[in-house]
Amino acid sequence: MERIAKEIEAHYLQGGEPERLSNPWGELERLRTQAILARHLPSPPAVVVDVGGAAGAYAFPLAKLGYEVHLIDPVELHLEQARSYAGASGVKLALIAKGDARQLDFPASGADAVLLLGPLYHLVERSDRLQALGETRRILKPRSVLVAASISRFASLIDGLSRGFFRDAEFRKIVEADLRSGLHRNPTDHPDYFTTAYFHRPEELGAEVADAGFGDVRILAVEGPAWSTALFCDAWNDAVQRQKLLEFLSLIEREPSIQGASAHVLAVAVRPD
Repeated sequence: MERIAKEIEAHYLQGGEPERLSNPWGELERLRTQAILARHLPSPPAVVVDVGGAAGAYAFPLAKLGYEVHLIDPVELHLEQARSYAGASGVKLALIAKGDARQLDFPASGADAVLLLGPLYHLVERSDRLQALGETRRILKPRSVLVAASISRFASLIDGLSRGFFRDAEFRKIVEADLRSGLHRNPTDHPDYFTTAYFHRPEELGAEVADAGFGDVRILAVEGPAWSTALFCDAWNDAVQRQKLLEFLSLIEREPSIQGASAHVLAVAVRPD
Protein backbone atom coordinates (compact mmCIF):
# COMPACT_ATOMS: atom_id res chain seq x y z
CA MET A 1 0.00 0.00 0.00
CA GLU A 2 1.39 3.40 -1.02
CA ARG A 3 2.19 5.66 1.90
CA ILE A 4 0.70 9.11 2.40
CA ALA A 5 1.81 11.59 -0.28
CA LYS A 6 4.92 13.53 0.71
CA GLU A 7 3.34 16.96 0.36
CA ILE A 8 0.37 15.93 2.52
CA GLU A 9 2.66 14.57 5.21
CA ALA A 10 4.81 17.73 5.03
CA HIS A 11 1.70 19.87 5.52
CA TYR A 12 0.75 18.03 8.71
CA LEU A 13 4.32 17.83 9.97
CA GLN A 14 4.11 21.59 10.47
CA GLY A 15 2.26 20.59 13.62
CA GLY A 16 -0.69 22.94 13.36
CA GLU A 17 -3.52 20.43 13.32
CA PRO A 18 -4.28 20.49 17.10
CA GLU A 19 -4.49 24.30 17.05
CA ARG A 20 -6.60 24.41 13.88
CA LEU A 21 -9.73 23.34 15.75
CA SER A 22 -9.27 25.92 18.50
CA ASN A 23 -9.73 29.15 16.51
CA PRO A 24 -13.33 30.34 15.92
CA TRP A 25 -13.69 28.60 12.54
CA GLY A 26 -12.15 25.40 13.86
CA GLU A 27 -14.31 25.55 16.97
CA LEU A 28 -17.40 25.82 14.79
CA GLU A 29 -16.31 22.77 12.80
CA ARG A 30 -15.47 20.81 15.94
CA LEU A 31 -18.62 21.60 17.91
CA ARG A 32 -20.91 21.00 14.96
CA THR A 33 -19.17 17.69 14.19
CA GLN A 34 -19.44 16.63 17.82
CA ALA A 35 -23.14 17.51 17.83
CA ILE A 36 -23.72 15.36 14.75
CA LEU A 37 -21.74 12.48 16.27
CA ALA A 38 -23.80 12.72 19.47
CA ARG A 39 -26.99 12.25 17.44
CA HIS A 40 -25.79 9.36 15.30
CA LEU A 41 -23.29 7.25 17.24
CA PRO A 42 -24.52 4.30 19.29
CA SER A 43 -24.40 4.70 23.05
CA PRO A 44 -21.14 4.01 24.90
CA PRO A 45 -19.32 1.72 25.51
CA ALA A 46 -19.53 1.10 21.76
CA VAL A 47 -16.34 0.49 19.76
CA VAL A 48 -15.42 3.53 17.62
CA VAL A 49 -12.58 3.40 15.10
CA ASP A 50 -11.34 6.91 14.29
CA VAL A 51 -9.49 6.54 10.99
CA GLY A 52 -7.35 9.52 10.08
CA GLY A 53 -8.15 10.96 13.50
CA ALA A 54 -4.92 13.00 13.71
CA ALA A 55 -4.00 13.86 17.32
CA GLY A 56 -7.37 12.78 18.67
CA ALA A 57 -9.54 15.92 18.56
CA TYR A 58 -12.61 13.69 18.43
CA ALA A 59 -11.16 10.47 19.81
CA PHE A 60 -10.40 11.78 23.30
CA PRO A 61 -13.77 13.46 23.93
CA LEU A 62 -15.47 10.23 22.85
CA ALA A 63 -13.23 8.21 25.18
CA LYS A 64 -14.21 10.56 28.03
CA LEU A 65 -17.84 9.67 27.30
CA GLY A 66 -17.07 5.98 27.75
CA TYR A 67 -16.50 4.81 24.18
CA GLU A 68 -13.78 2.31 23.33
CA VAL A 69 -11.86 4.39 20.79
CA HIS A 70 -9.22 3.13 18.38
CA LEU A 71 -7.23 5.96 16.76
CA ILE A 72 -5.49 5.24 13.46
CA ASP A 73 -3.53 7.85 11.48
CA PRO A 74 -0.76 7.81 8.85
CA VAL A 75 1.24 10.72 10.31
CA GLU A 76 3.64 9.76 13.09
CA LEU A 77 3.63 13.29 14.55
CA HIS A 78 -0.11 13.04 15.13
CA LEU A 79 0.34 9.73 16.93
CA GLU A 80 3.07 11.23 19.12
CA GLN A 81 0.77 14.14 19.96
CA ALA A 82 -2.04 11.72 20.82
CA ARG A 83 0.20 9.63 23.05
CA SER A 84 1.44 12.77 24.77
CA TYR A 85 -2.09 13.97 25.44
CA ALA A 86 -3.13 10.56 26.72
CA GLY A 87 -0.22 10.55 29.14
CA ALA A 88 -0.80 14.10 30.36
CA SER A 89 -4.59 13.88 30.66
CA GLY A 90 -5.01 10.32 31.84
CA VAL A 91 -7.61 9.75 29.11
CA LYS A 92 -6.74 6.43 27.52
CA LEU A 93 -7.59 5.20 24.06
CA ALA A 94 -7.88 1.51 23.25
CA LEU A 95 -5.39 1.95 20.40
CA ILE A 96 -3.13 4.63 18.96
CA ALA A 97 -1.56 3.20 15.82
CA LYS A 98 -0.18 4.09 12.42
CA GLY A 99 -2.27 2.94 9.52
CA ASP A 100 -3.75 3.56 6.09
CA ALA A 101 -7.50 3.98 5.56
CA ARG A 102 -7.30 1.71 2.52
CA GLN A 103 -5.87 -1.26 4.46
CA LEU A 104 -6.86 -1.32 8.10
CA ASP A 105 -5.34 -3.70 10.61
CA PHE A 106 -8.63 -4.25 12.39
CA PRO A 107 -10.88 -7.33 12.58
CA ALA A 108 -13.90 -7.71 10.34
CA SER A 109 -17.20 -6.71 11.95
CA GLY A 110 -15.35 -5.43 15.01
CA ALA A 111 -16.55 -1.81 15.12
CA ASP A 112 -19.84 -0.24 16.14
CA ALA A 113 -18.93 3.00 14.35
CA VAL A 114 -16.18 4.29 12.08
CA LEU A 115 -15.15 7.90 11.63
CA LEU A 116 -13.49 8.95 8.37
CA LEU A 117 -13.10 12.64 9.12
CA GLY A 118 -10.02 13.18 6.96
CA PRO A 119 -9.07 10.30 4.67
CA LEU A 120 -11.63 10.82 1.90
CA TYR A 121 -10.40 14.29 0.98
CA HIS A 122 -6.75 13.26 0.96
CA LEU A 123 -7.38 10.29 -1.34
CA VAL A 124 -7.55 12.06 -4.67
CA GLU A 125 -8.40 8.97 -6.74
CA ARG A 126 -11.97 7.73 -6.60
CA SER A 127 -10.75 4.13 -6.58
CA ASP A 128 -8.74 4.83 -3.42
CA ARG A 129 -11.72 6.47 -1.73
CA LEU A 130 -13.91 3.50 -2.58
CA GLN A 131 -11.22 1.18 -1.24
CA ALA A 132 -11.15 3.10 2.04
CA LEU A 133 -14.94 2.99 2.25
CA GLY A 134 -14.81 -0.73 1.52
CA GLU A 135 -12.39 -1.25 4.39
CA THR A 136 -14.73 0.71 6.63
CA ARG A 137 -17.62 -1.51 5.61
CA ARG A 138 -15.49 -4.60 6.31
CA ILE A 139 -14.68 -3.63 9.89
CA LEU A 140 -18.16 -2.40 10.77
CA LYS A 141 -20.74 -4.65 12.34
CA PRO A 142 -24.00 -5.00 10.38
CA ARG A 143 -26.34 -2.04 10.95
CA SER A 144 -23.46 0.03 12.34
CA VAL A 145 -22.70 3.62 11.39
CA LEU A 146 -20.14 5.41 9.24
CA VAL A 147 -19.50 9.15 9.55
CA ALA A 148 -17.31 10.43 6.70
CA ALA A 149 -16.18 13.98 5.97
CA SER A 150 -15.45 15.81 2.76
CA ILE A 151 -14.37 19.33 1.89
CA SER A 152 -16.75 21.23 -0.35
CA ARG A 153 -15.86 21.71 -4.00
CA PHE A 154 -16.39 25.45 -3.46
CA ALA A 155 -14.43 25.86 -0.21
CA SER A 156 -11.29 27.45 -1.64
CA LEU A 157 -13.28 30.00 -3.64
CA ILE A 158 -15.29 31.00 -0.57
CA ASP A 159 -12.30 30.89 1.78
CA GLY A 160 -10.12 32.87 -0.61
CA LEU A 161 -12.67 35.63 -0.96
CA SER A 162 -13.37 35.86 2.77
CA ARG A 163 -9.71 35.80 3.87
CA GLY A 164 -8.09 37.89 1.14
CA PHE A 165 -6.21 35.11 -0.66
CA PHE A 166 -8.17 35.78 -3.85
CA ARG A 167 -5.96 38.80 -4.64
CA ASP A 168 -3.11 36.33 -5.34
CA ALA A 169 -3.08 35.22 -8.98
CA GLU A 170 -1.53 31.88 -8.00
CA PHE A 171 -4.37 31.24 -5.58
CA ARG A 172 -6.89 32.02 -8.31
CA LYS A 173 -5.27 29.31 -10.44
CA ILE A 174 -5.78 26.86 -7.56
CA VAL A 175 -9.45 27.86 -7.32
CA GLU A 176 -9.90 27.42 -11.07
CA ALA A 177 -8.58 23.85 -10.87
CA ASP A 178 -10.75 23.09 -7.84
CA LEU A 179 -13.91 24.23 -9.57
CA ARG A 180 -13.07 22.40 -12.77
CA SER A 181 -12.10 19.00 -11.40
CA GLY A 182 -12.23 18.96 -7.59
CA LEU A 183 -8.51 18.19 -7.50
CA HIS A 184 -6.82 20.67 -5.18
CA ARG A 185 -3.08 21.11 -5.45
CA ASN A 186 -0.92 23.81 -3.90
CA PRO A 187 2.27 24.47 -5.91
CA THR A 188 3.14 27.45 -3.69
CA ASP A 189 4.75 27.42 -0.26
CA HIS A 190 1.78 29.19 1.33
CA PRO A 191 0.55 26.98 4.20
CA ASP A 192 -2.91 28.57 4.24
CA TYR A 193 -3.56 27.30 0.72
CA PHE A 194 -3.83 23.75 2.12
CA THR A 195 -2.32 20.68 0.46
CA THR A 196 -3.19 17.99 -2.06
CA ALA A 197 -6.82 17.00 -1.68
CA TYR A 198 -10.02 16.14 -3.47
CA PHE A 199 -12.98 18.47 -2.94
CA HIS A 200 -16.42 16.86 -3.32
CA ARG A 201 -19.75 18.17 -4.39
CA PRO A 202 -22.17 17.16 -1.60
CA GLU A 203 -24.18 14.84 -3.82
CA GLU A 204 -20.97 13.26 -5.10
CA LEU A 205 -19.95 12.31 -1.56
CA GLY A 206 -23.32 10.66 -1.03
CA ALA A 207 -23.01 8.75 -4.30
CA GLU A 208 -19.55 7.42 -3.42
CA VAL A 209 -20.70 6.22 -0.01
CA ALA A 210 -23.70 4.51 -1.60
CA ASP A 211 -21.52 2.96 -4.32
CA ALA A 212 -19.35 1.45 -1.56
CA GLY A 213 -22.37 -0.51 -0.34
CA PHE A 214 -23.73 1.69 2.44
CA GLY A 215 -27.39 2.41 2.96
CA ASP A 216 -29.49 5.16 4.54
CA VAL A 217 -26.98 7.78 3.37
CA ARG A 218 -27.59 11.26 4.77
CA ILE A 219 -25.59 14.35 3.77
CA LEU A 220 -25.16 17.03 6.43
CA ALA A 221 -23.53 20.46 6.17
CA VAL A 222 -21.19 21.11 9.09
CA GLU A 223 -20.58 24.88 9.11
CA GLY A 224 -23.24 25.83 6.58
CA PRO A 225 -22.60 29.31 5.14
CA ALA A 226 -21.77 30.80 8.56
CA TRP A 227 -18.00 30.28 8.44
CA SER A 228 -17.43 32.72 5.57
CA THR A 229 -19.54 35.64 6.74
CA ALA A 230 -17.99 38.99 7.62
CA LEU A 231 -19.30 39.16 11.19
CA PHE A 232 -18.97 35.48 12.06
CA CYS A 233 -16.35 36.07 14.77
CA ASP A 234 -18.48 38.76 16.41
CA ALA A 235 -21.39 36.34 16.62
CA TRP A 236 -19.21 33.44 17.72
CA ASN A 237 -17.67 35.39 20.59
CA ASP A 238 -21.10 36.24 22.00
CA ALA A 239 -22.49 33.31 24.01
CA VAL A 240 -26.14 33.94 23.11
CA GLN A 241 -25.47 34.35 19.40
CA ARG A 242 -23.17 31.32 19.37
CA GLN A 243 -25.83 29.06 20.86
CA LYS A 244 -28.49 30.25 18.45
CA LEU A 245 -26.12 29.86 15.51
CA LEU A 246 -25.42 26.23 16.45
CA GLU A 247 -29.17 25.61 16.73
CA PHE A 248 -29.89 27.20 13.36
CA LEU A 249 -27.10 25.29 11.61
CA SER A 250 -28.62 22.04 12.88
CA LEU A 251 -31.95 23.08 11.39
CA ILE A 252 -30.49 23.70 7.93
CA GLU A 253 -27.82 20.97 7.80
CA ARG A 254 -29.84 18.84 5.37
CA GLU A 255 -30.88 21.70 3.08
CA PRO A 256 -29.44 20.74 -0.34
CA SER A 257 -29.55 24.26 -1.74
CA ILE A 258 -26.82 25.52 0.63
CA GLN A 259 -24.80 22.41 1.50
CA GLY A 260 -22.08 23.32 -0.99
CA ALA A 261 -21.49 26.59 0.87
CA SER A 262 -20.32 24.67 3.93
CA ALA A 263 -16.57 24.17 4.28
CA HIS A 264 -17.10 20.56 5.37
CA VAL A 265 -19.88 18.12 4.59
CA LEU A 266 -20.53 14.85 6.41
CA ALA A 267 -22.03 11.65 5.09
CA VAL A 268 -23.74 9.56 7.76
CA ALA A 269 -24.57 6.05 6.57
CA VAL A 270 -25.27 2.52 7.79
CA ARG A 271 -23.65 -0.76 6.83
CA PRO A 272 -26.49 -3.04 5.70
CA ASP A 273 -27.02 -6.51 7.18
